[in-house]
Amino acid sequence: MTVGLVIVSHSAKLAEGVVELAREMGGEDVAIEAAGGMADPPGAMGTDAMVVMDAVQRAASPDGVLVLMDLGSALMSAEMAVEMAGDDVRVVLASAPIVEGAVAAAAAARVGSSLDEVAAEARGALRAKAEQLGDETAAGGPDDAAAGADAAGGGLGEGADVEELRVVVGNRLGLHARPAARFVGAAAGADAQVEVTNEATGRGPVSARSLTALATLGVRQGHEILVRARGPEARRALDAIQALADDNFGDDDGEAPAEAANGAAAAAPPAEGAAPPAPGEALRGLPVAPGVAIGPAQRLREPEPVVSDAPAGDPADEWRALDAARDAARADVRAARAAVAAGAGEAEAAIFDAHLLLLDDDALLDPARRAIDDEGRNAQQAWAAAVESAAGAYRDAGDAYLQERAADVRDVGRRVLGHLAGTGAGPATIAGAGVLVAEDLTPGQTAALDRDLVRGIATARGSATSHAAILARAFGIPAVVGVGPALLDTADGTPLVLDGDAGTVTVDPDPAALAAAERRQDEERRVAAERRERAVAPARTRDGRRIEVAANLGAVAETADAVAEGAEGVGLLRTEFLFLGREDAPDEEEQYAALSDVATVLDGRPLVIRTLDVGADKPLPFLAQDPEANPFLGRRGIRLALARPDIMRPQIRAILRVAAEHSAVKVMFPMVAALGELRAARAILDEERAALGIDPPLEVGIMVEVPAVAVAAERFAREADFFSIGTNDLAQYTLAAERGNEHVADLATGPVPAVLALVEAVVRGAEAHGRWVGVCGELAGDPLAAVLLVGLGVTELSMAAPRIPDVKEALRGIDAEEAAAVAREAIAADDARAASALAADLVRSASRATIPPS
Repeated sequence: MTVGLVIVSHSAKLAEGVVELAREMGGEDVAIEAAGGMADPPGAMGTDAMVVMDAVQRAASPDGVLVLMDLGSALMSAEMAVEMAGDDVRVVLASAPIVEGAVAAAAAARVGSSLDEVAAEARGALRAKAEQLGDETAAGGPDDAAAGADAAGGGLGEGADVEELRVVVGNRLGLHARPAARFVGAAAGADAQVEVTNEATGRGPVSARSLTALATLGVRQGHEILVRARGPEARRALDAIQALADDNFGDDDGEAPAEAANGAAAAAPPAEGAAPPAPGEALRGLPVAPGVAIGPAQRLREPEPVVSDAPAGDPADEWRALDAARDAARADVRAARAAVAAGAGEAEAAIFDAHLLLLDDDALLDPARRAIDDEGRNAQQAWAAAVESAAGAYRDAGDAYLQERAADVRDVGRRVLGHLAGTGAGPATIAGAGVLVAEDLTPGQTAALDRDLVRGIATARGSATSHAAILARAFGIPAVVGVGPALLDTADGTPLVLDGDAGTVTVDPDPAALAAAERRQDEERRVAAERRERAVAPARTRDGRRIEVAANLGAVAETADAVAEGAEGVGLLRTEFLFLGREDAPDEEEQYAALSDVATVLDGRPLVIRTLDVGADKPLPFLAQDPEANPFLGRRGIRLALARPDIMRPQIRAILRVAAEHSAVKVMFPMVAALGELRAARAILDEERAALGIDPPLEVGIMVEVPAVAVAAERFAREADFFSIGTNDLAQYTLAAERGNEHVADLATGPVPAVLALVEAVVRGAEAHGRWVGVCGELAGDPLAAVLLVGLGVTELSMAAPRIPDVKEALRGIDAEEAAAVAREAIAADDARAASALAADLVRSASRATIPPS
């Protein structure tokens, strides 16, 4: 057994993020549980003793449980939870930093350290960072836990029974967290005392069983370390460490060094007096949005709110001013969300849901209130300090994804400060058309960019997971991030060529390079324009098979643009846009008006309306749910709708009324897993049909997201009029790989053969009863995957509207029978990459055909 860990935070998302990070160090053998947010309503900001107690019980181990907390009431909740949990298991509350402490504790628990040793590791976790930054006060004195580990590590002395090993560290980032954790594991796997000294800096010796102590050595690439061991298995310990070193300490520097290296470089300021990049120099970063951009470097100009140093007024007045500014900022965020939904889609717009939550986040509000009430600060000073503290916590998280969330905090903070100053948020602007150059961009800045002026985006910092990168891709703006500080030395007006495919920014290119980039850009524009022009025609394969290509929508405003892109209808209308980001449910009339607007724009084209699909990653503030250990496997979709008929019935009535006035309207139920759920939903539909006294023609279908439905499709086809396969959820449930988890998301990405096999099963089951099958998940918008889906017998594909021209182009070039043969091969392929390669071969070999007559 090993010591269990519990992470307590006011933010459920933060707790889960810390758990994910700690698991990288602790592995599967260490029980690490999140206890974030409230139980009622689930996930609300705050801490709850019952949530903590449940987490302690899940993490319980004979070796004990260590609890780490963030701030304020988290300690009180943890203390109450320990009292309620009783004396069956020993629990220690750690006065340790929650992120660094969790990482250090997980590594110590993994190697079998005792509860006291794990707690000491957690308490000393800041020492490595403090020493690296030269903060002697924070580094601690002789009684510091990490210092104790250091001293213990230096006790081997001299003698013939001490064996030594010298290693030059070759991996790019040295002994950062993951390699250090592997080092600890190698040392702890043998019956020996092992100590390490950094010969390059003279630091050490420290115990090799302590992640915290090892991190204080500051081992970088090229440093030589001395490893000394004593004990029955001293040689075994050194051999294990040597093998680890030979394997580059588990780092693959060739796979993704750009993000790490450039991210680290970008975090540092440019060297004083550094020369700007030379003409023709190609700066390298991460390619995050494809395409070529040519133009002068343009800095973002954004009015920064000035924090007033005026004396504070009455605390109640200051708090009222902060409340008013937060309300104004909330309106700004909702407007930005609507703009992004209209221009890029609902999925991208969901970025701003987190911003709405931040405006009410206790991690910001509690310190701001203390600063106003206890320290006598004005509202601007209090809010600015709270924002900087919260953003700093994310920046120091040690995890690339969490670090990117600091931009969200700054974005929200700036909006509120602008309203407190009376100037408003103020959009970011550039002086003229060109390539935007910035240290980094917040989601709000990216959403407000003038896309007529911004030809490309280059940032010194950032990663492929940053919201700015996601929005750049959605808007079709070529972008490269993580270029490093040299980018910021480029003067305004300097000619740039940005390559969003290669991840380069060429500074002041020579005439030949500039001409080559212009030719490529012209060709890309020509091809894109031709495809958009052809997209309005139906998609028919070379042998005449008609495939309906529709759009996924998440807002009324997206409808006209989707039709302009070539959408032949709407294959998925996500009705969540009517419910998210508000304090109460929309009534029947509001829903009817919105759905009717969509149907009117479609003008008789098919419209598939999915009933409310919330739960899991899409909670509603007005719809309280009991906390669930795994909400993705809990009450979501149709399960939640059936449990809350007061929410479901008004929506059904609105859909029926729209169907009575517009042709080709269909309804679809999400997350169906059992026939009983479909029957119960149809019963409610029939009851409301009778109550309204109308009987419009209305096809009733289900989403296929659960493997149980796919393998029993023939039985479901007896009672459902059509199927629409949500490949995102179907893949994550089939592969047991959450699509939002960066560590396993690759398993469920692309045309996974097992998922293709389930698609085939759905098609066969539907054909037995003359039903049609569509796909509305991510695969539908991937041209190569779409070819395989058509080969399997899918007759409707629904996707984000900008992807329609490329998908139609791919389908027109293939023969459906040839695609069927390739799809069968893809099902037998080893993985998604191999399946995509088969489709790519088919597309390349297919002769270009003219558009068949409609």
